[in-house]
Amino acid sequence: MPDLNKIIHQPARLKIMAMLNAMPIDADVDFVYLRDELKMTDGNLGSHLTKLEDANYLKQKKTFVGKKPRTYIRLTSKGRSHFETHVTLLKEILG
Repeated sequence: MPDLNKIIHQPARLKIMAMLNAMPIDADVDFVYLRDELKMTDGNLGSHLTKLEDANYLKQKKTFVGKKPRTYIRLTSKGRSHFETHVTLLKEILG
């Protein structure tokens, strides 16, 4: 049996990936919405997003709405694929 994905398996990152995976493929999720839903601090969420982005599992798009910065996040196809593999392995372990 292959090993679990160490990047995704960390609990906070697993929650992030699960939430993003539940969104339509072309949907962007607002950083603030993600932070509030996952009950994380800005810094904690930001560091986990960076780790996932470094692995090419998600993309962050930074824009401005008026004068306020906004960050939008979406899974990459690689991220979706690795998440689905990870979930399959978890199901095998639990099954």
